[in-house]
Amino acid sequence: MLFGFMSKISVFEAGMLICFGASWPFAVYKTYKSKNVEGKSLKFLLLVLLGYIFGIIHKILYNFDAIIFLYLLNSLLVFADIVLYFRYKDWSKILKKEN
Repeated sequence: MLFGFMSKISVFEAGMLICFGASWPFAVYKTYKSKNVEGKSLKFLLLVLLGYIFGIIHKILYNFDAIIFLYLLNSLLVFADIVLYFRYKDWSKILKKEN
């Protein structure tokens, strides 16, 4: 039964998610250590997260297999980067521009 579940996995989809996801731990670590989000785009991070969420929904509704865990892992890493973005964003500059 488990072998049948694992045989449905698309090697190419897994490869894509592994390649895309390989950079997230480094990005999160860099943001955490530097406490600097200069050059990061919140819109980009949210768009990537939305894409992963759509991938998860597709896996749940149409093609449930173990690849969903890669989508979940990548989503968590992007979410962690978003949390760090809000934590380290210099909001004082933004508030000064509004006044």
